[in-house]
Amino acid sequence: MPRFQSDSDVRRLGEALAALRRDRALSQAEAGRRAGMTSQGWGLYETGKRSGLFRPDVQRRLTAALDATPADLALFEAPALPGMASEGRPFVHAAGPIRRLPLSNDDLAPWGVSGVVVEYEPGRWPRRDQGCVIEMADGALRVRVYEQADAETLTVRGGPGGLGTRERIARSDTRIVSAVTARLEP
Repeated sequence: MPRFQSDSDVRRLGEALAALRRDRALSQAEAGRRAGMTSQGWGLYETGKRSGLFRPDVQRRLTAALDATPADLALFEAPALPGMASEGRPFVHAAGPIRRLPLSNDDLAPWGVSGVVVEYEPGRWPRRDQGCVIEMADGALRVRVYEQADAETLTVRGGPGGLGTRERIARSDTRIVSAVTARLEP
């Protein structure tokens, strides 16, 4: 006989999916695009309004869009163990404070347009298809979409010509590469 999940089970699993997505610094739209659905469709899973999240094939599809596994989802769903909570000590990330930078052109449209403010975390390395801020050796800042890197070069998209433009930057010309953690619409 099949086991039916309660509404609270569905909501809890949806909350775990949302926490896993936020941990990966992705928006619902980005996660949905990776999974081949709309941001609204993704949001229905996170709010527990789409119960298919208990199906293994759905879990594999959604977690794969987050570069994760269903086991990672289970870790976010697990209840906190007694004695494991902090009593008010603030968490300080070693990479440094979050910084903000307004975009002044449409070189990254539709990912980001003039007026959008990006938040980025210095020292946090971006994942593929995630926004990044590159501080060049001469002090200039470039906002791009990260593709890949090797020991010699950094490959990104964006800049003059839009997102279809691929740019290879010598690692020796960069000072620091930082992941964009949020885009704030005007």
